[in-house]
Amino acid sequence: MHYTYTCPLRWSDADAYGHVNNAQFLRYMEEARTRMFQDVVATNEERRRANAFVVSRTIIDYRAPLFYGAEPVDVHVWVTKASAATFELAYEIRDVEQLYVEATTKIVAYNLDTGSPRRLTEAERAFVARYTKR
Repeated sequence: MHYTYTCPLRWSDADAYGHVNNAQFLRYMEEARTRMFQDVVATNEERRRANAFVVSRTIIDYRAPLFYGAEPVDVHVWVTKASAATFELAYEIRDVEQLYVEATTKIVAYNLDTGSPRRLTEAERAFVARYTKR
């Protein structure tokens, strides 16, 4: 199963050439990931700090230029692998006609208060399993 976020394009996302600046794709991925994680991230500030996630690596392959327009793009996200404290997300940013970006991020379960990695909770492991493509 994968998660899909329909991401609007903003006029400010475009560069002088009229296409979406490469750095904006990181923002699109972050927006999708943030919405995807809403079900598993604690709402209580103390618990959220103790059970945070951080990105430790991102790899992006740009497949085609995305020109600014009124139509949104879809950001598809799924889990490709997981361990006790980390998991990897894969992304495709596309519309119905074109694939623009393929990417991965390594996510680390992290305790912001101690400044150290932590193990995934049972609920987080279930969340990761739900989005793992088989």
